[in-house]
Order: sequence, then C-alpha cells, then structure tokens
Amino acid sequence: MLNRTALEALTQRPLPFLGSAWPWRCAAYLLASAVPGLAVGAAAFATIPLGVVAAPIVLALCLPLVAWFERRRLRLVDGVPLPEAPAGRGREAGLAVITVLALWWIDLVMLGFTVGGPVVLMLSPVVQPEAEVGIAAVGSVAGVLLLPVAAYTITAWGGARGAMVRAMLAPQGSELNEVLRSRARLVDAFETERRRIERDLHDGAQQRLVSLSMALGMARLDLPDDSPAGRMVGQAHEEAKRALAELRELIRGVHSQVLTDRGLGAAVRDVAGRSPVPVDVDVELAGRLPAPVEVTAYYVVSEALANLAKHSRATRGAVTGRVEGGTLVVEVRDDGVGGADPARGTGLTGLADRLAVVDGRLSLSSPIGGPTLMRAEIPCA
Repeated sequence: MLNRTALEALTQRPLPFLGSAWPWRCAAYLLASAVPGLAVGAAAFATIPLGVVAAPIVLALCLPLVAWFERRRLRLVDGVPLPEAPAGRGREAGLAVITVLALWWIDLVMLGFTVGGPVVLMLSPVVQPEAEVGIAAVGSVAGVLLLPVAAYTITAWGGARGAMVRAMLAPQGSELNEVLRSRARLVDAFETERRRIERDLHDGAQQRLVSLSMALGMARLDLPDDSPAGRMVGQAHEEAKRALAELRELIRGVHSQVLTDRGLGAAVRDVAGRSPVPVDVDVELAGRLPAPVEVTAYYVVSEALANLAKHSRATRGAVTGRVEGGTLVVEVRDDGVGGADPARGTGLTGLADRLAVVDGRLSLSSPIGGPTLMRAEIPCA
C-alpha cells in the first residue's frame, strides 16, 4: 500500500517503516522549523533600533511568508495535495503566528531530545571517558536500541504536526465541497453532452431515416406487391420504419423532449406510459421547477421504473410527486417481491450518487416479499 502521509507510514511493519524515508523526512520537516523562527526573530531583533512599534509591523509583514513556507514544507510529511482554493488570510495568519511563537521551538526541542538522547548514549565512551567500560558499553547499546523508538517518535510528531497544518489550511469539508462541486460540474457536462447527442440524432440520423422510409414507401407503391422487387422493397421499408422507431426510442432515452417542453409531470406520465408494467401517476406541481431538479427527478423516476420492470416482478406500480416545504418529494411504489439491495447492482447506488449532486436524499423500503417504496427528496432552492 502506498503511504501518502507520515501517519499512514506508521501503520507499516517495523522493518519496512524503519527502512523507509519517512523518519528522515519527518526529521527534516521538524528541523526546517528553525527557518521561520530564527528568520522572524532576526528580523524583529534588527528592528529594535527603530523602536518597539516596528517589531509588530515586521511580524505582520513576515506572516504571509511563514504561511507560504508552512504550505510548501508540508509535502515532506503529507503527500496529499492541498486544495487550490486559499484557506483564507485569517487561517494562514493564525498558523503563522502559532508557528513563530510556539511551534518552531517545540519542534526543535522534540527533535533534540528524541535524537540527542540516543546519540549521547551511543557516545557514552567518548562523552564520559572516566566511566567504567561496562557501563559505557551498556549506554551505547541502549542508545542504539532507542534509535528505532526515536524514529517512531519523530514520525508520529511530524505526522501530527502536518495534520494540524492541513486542518488549518484545508478545513474539514473543504475537500469534500470541492469533490461535490467537481461532481456537479461533471453531471452538468454529461447533461450538456446528452442534449448534444439528442440534437444530433434528431436533426441528423432521424431525418435521414425519415427520408429513406418515405422514398421506400413511394417506390413500394410503384411496384407490384407479388414481384420479387416489390417484396424486397417492402421488407426494406418495414426495416426502415422499425429502425426509425428504435431511433426515436433511443432519442427519448437520451433526453426527454417532453421534459424540456412540458415539464416533469408530463415527462413522468410519458415514461410511465411506456412501461411494460401498469403505473399510476399522481404528480401535482404548481409550475416548472429548476432545470437541475427536473432532470434529476426524471432520471430517478426513469431508472426506478426500469428497475421495477426488470427486477420486481410487480403487477402494478405508482409514482407520486409533490413539493413540500421547498423540497420535491417523489415516491415510486410497486407490489413486487421486494428485496431490493444496492449491493446487487440494481442502480440504486447510482441514483443516490445522482441525488447527492443536487443535495438530494434517497430512502428505500423493500422488505422480502414486498412491497417496495423508494422516496427521493430534492431541494428546489
């Protein structure tokens, strides 16, 4: 497994972890804390001749540079890229102040004690030449044995330090919001592409098939029905009509023109009317809803009715739709055998994902033996 952060690296087995670069990277990360601390301290010291008021001004000017440095060196202990959107000046300034006033010397003290202790013990014969040889040897052995402990300690502190920096620069939920925005953009792009395909099929291939069907129909009138040529033209005419019907069904599946022209209620009645299972429709809406809401609701109903026909073994279904408190509530029921399970690939997971893009919610009740009730709630705001 690829470890992207220092904290993830701690979950490795001891030998692979100790042989990796993570302890060294964390040591370099903590050692780099001296850069902002000493630099800001030196700048503040240099302003002493200018008066007490100049020190806070210098500190304020240095804060953006400290925040920039913290963002860049985070890569040593956290390989997950930060969101491109800035965290906000307040958060970056807060991180810079904490770093300058406290964290930089805490990092160095932690690094000094963690590494310095084992090193001093290892050099016991040199540091304490007057000590007995046995005691010095024991100290050296103890120092060697403490080095792996130091590696774990440094990595744990560096990983925790990096996690804190990430929490300040990328607040919880910012990455999730970016994912949701990306998913919404993908859905919008997909919907735009669907419309383009529908338009190309309608204006291109469908028109050619209509012309071909008309030409074959005219030719069929000029030929005797019992002649070989008449029979062949008649077969070609029937095939062209079937192809045209299938293409129209495909276009209707790619994008519902009824939905665009007449709204969700008419589109639901249209798709229910084409279902092989009888479906009662009760959709009452005061007016047109926002386009993303209508498209999502139509997609949910279409997929639900497709699942009803394929998997439920139902004899009848029902679709209801109402706007309640600014939320569109759509329910699809059937009297089938029940037992709908998202893990079985019936498309329920895809429906939930599609609803999540518009902050919607999907709930399902499908006990073994039925009936099944699927409820979708979509905010209209």
